[in-house]
Amino acid sequence: MKRLVLFAIASICAVQVSAQTKTPADYVDPFIGGSTSAAKAGVLHGLGKTFPGAATPFGLVQVSPNTITGGDNGPGYSYEMEYMEGFAFTQMSGIGWYGDLGNLLTTPTTGPLHVVAGRHKQLPGYRSKYSKDDEVAKAGYYAATLTDYKIRAEVTAAPHSGIMKFTFPQNKQSRIQIDLARRVGGTSTEQYVEIVDDHTIQGWMKCPPEGGGWGNGDGKANYTVYFYAQFSKPLKNYGVWSAEIPNGMSRKSESVTSLKYDSLIAKAVITLNIKQQQGKHLGFYTEFATGDREVVMMKSGISFSSMAGAKLNLTTEIPAWDFNKTRAQAKALWNKSLSQISVAGGTEDQKTVFYTALYHTMIDPRATSDVDGTYMGADMQPHHTNKFTKRSVFSGWDVFRSQFPLQTIINPAVVSDMVNSLVEMADQSGNHYLERWELLNAYSGCMVGNPAIPVIADAYSKGIRNFDAQKAYKYARNTVEKFGNLPGAHEMDISKTLEYGFDEWCQSQLAKWLGHPGDVKLYADRGQTYKQIFDPEKGWFRPKNADGTGSHGQRKAAYNRIIIP
Repeated sequence: MKRLVLFAIASICAVQVSAQTKTPADYVDPFIGGSTSAAKAGVLHGLGKTFPGAATPFGLVQVSPNTITGGDNGPGYSYEMEYMEGFAFTQMSGIGWYGDLGNLLTTPTTGPLHVVAGRHKQLPGYRSKYSKDDEVAKAGYYAATLTDYKIRAEVTAAPHSGIMKFTFPQNKQSRIQIDLARRVGGTSTEQYVEIVDDHTIQGWMKCPPEGGGWGNGDGKANYTVYFYAQFSKPLKNYGVWSAEIPNGMSRKSESVTSLKYDSLIAKAVITLNIKQQQGKHLGFYTEFATGDREVVMMKSGISFSSMAGAKLNLTTEIPAWDFNKTRAQAKALWNKSLSQISVAGGTEDQKTVFYTALYHTMIDPRATSDVDGTYMGADMQPHHTNKFTKRSVFSGWDVFRSQFPLQTIINPAVVSDMVNSLVEMADQSGNHYLERWELLNAYSGCMVGNPAIPVIADAYSKGIRNFDAQKAYKYARNTVEKFGNLPGAHEMDISKTLEYGFDEWCQSQLAKWLGHPGDVKLYADRGQTYKQIFDPEKGWFRPKNADGTGSHGQRKAAYNRIIIP
C-alpha cells in the first residue's frame, strides 16, 4: 500500500539534524490523554483516558501501570495520582463509563507481604508511591521507580504477551506478587492458579457482569483471561492467598473498593508452596532475596481462549529473557504502522501531537485471536480461523465517522477483520444483529445508532470485501429493523433520528450494491426521516414526542412538514 503523505501548512522550514534521526515512534508521547480527573488535570488535558503503558499496534496485550481500580477510570491510570498499584497485562483506552480489564495485576514489593492495594488508610497495602521525575513512556515501553520499595520497574509488550523487568535493592524479603482477582471497575469473581514447574505458573480469571467491570456490570462484559507466566528467578518460597467472599455479597465496583471489602480480603488465608488452587479471590506471590540492583524478570502470555493458547502466545513471541529485544521489536512494529503516513514540515511539537494521535487510533480494535488463529466466540466456545483475526473493542458510535474511515485507508485489513468479527458475533451469539458497542463478545448496547452498518458500507464501497457480504447484509437489515426509524419505535429525539437516518441510508446503498432492489427505496425513504424533526422557525433540528408534538408540547404545522428538498 502506498503511504499517505501529509504536508503541514505551517512551519515549512528546515528541520534540525537531530530531529531528522527521529523515527515516527520517537514522536509518540503516551502520556498525552493520560488523565481521568477533570478537577486535577484541567480542561486543557482533554481527559483522553488513555494509558501510558506498553502495547503493539492492535495487539491483544497492553502492559501498563495502574494507579486506581474503581469508578469512571477506564484506563486504570491517571497521571496526577500519587500511588501505583502495579502493572496489568490488559487495559482499555480512551473510553468513558466504568472501565474493564486491568487483569493479572503484578507488583514488585519488599518487606512484609500485603494482600490488599492499600487505598484505605486503615489497611496497609502493596501499592507504592512512584517518582514522576523519572517516569518514562514511549511507544512500546514504560518505566517508573516505586519509591516505597526503591524498585525500578520497566515493561514492554509483544502482540500477545509482555515482559517486566524489575531492578531490586538489596533485601532479604523481595517478591513479585500478582493480584489475580483485580479488575478495573470491579473484580474477577473466580480464579485458578497452578504451579507448572519451578519457573512457571498458569491459570485463569473469570470476569462476568456480576463482578462489575464494563459499565459496572451494565455493559454485560463476560470473559475469561488465561495466562501462562514465567519468572527468571526460580520458585522456591511462594504461596497463594485466598479470601472467602460471603454468598450474596456484591462484587461490583462500589463494593470491592470499600473498606468493608478490603477488610475482608486482608484476612485472606495464605498457603505456602501449594501446587494449585481455585477460589473467589486469589493472589500469588514468589519471594526471594536480592542483591543491590539485582534484576528479576517476569513474562506472560495472555489468551482469551485457553491456558494452552496463553502458553503458545508466550513461547512464540518471547521465548528468551531478552527484554531489550522485545522492546526493540515493539518499537519496530510501531514504526512500521506509523509510517503508513508521512508528514513534512511543521514543528516538533506538531509532529508529537500528530503521531501520538495516530498511535492512539491503533490500539483498538485489538486482536483477541491467539497466534494460531484460535479465538473465543460469542457462543463462549473456542473457534479457529486463518481467514481473519478476531478483533474486539468496537466502540461504534465513537469511531464509525472518524477512526474507521481512516483505517480503511491505512489499515484496510483491520477494518475487514472487524467486520468479520461483528458478523461472526451476530451469528455465534444467536442474536443475528450487529452490536453497536462490542467488548469481548458482549452486546453492551452502549450509545445510540447502528454504527456497524456505515462501517460495512464504507468498507464495501472502498473495495474492502474479504467478508461474507450477503450474511453481513442480512444481519445489517435485522439491525435496522430492530433499532431504526420505524413508526412509533422511539420518540423522535435528535440523536436517534439522525443516527438511524444515516444508518438506513447506508443500508439502502448496501441493498443497491448487493442486489436487493426491494430494499433500496425502503431504506432510502426511511433515511429521510431526519427531515421530520427540522424546525424551520429555529433553522435547526428539534426533538418530537411520539405523538408528533414538538419539544415544548405544541404542534406546529410548519414543524411537522417535511420541508428539506
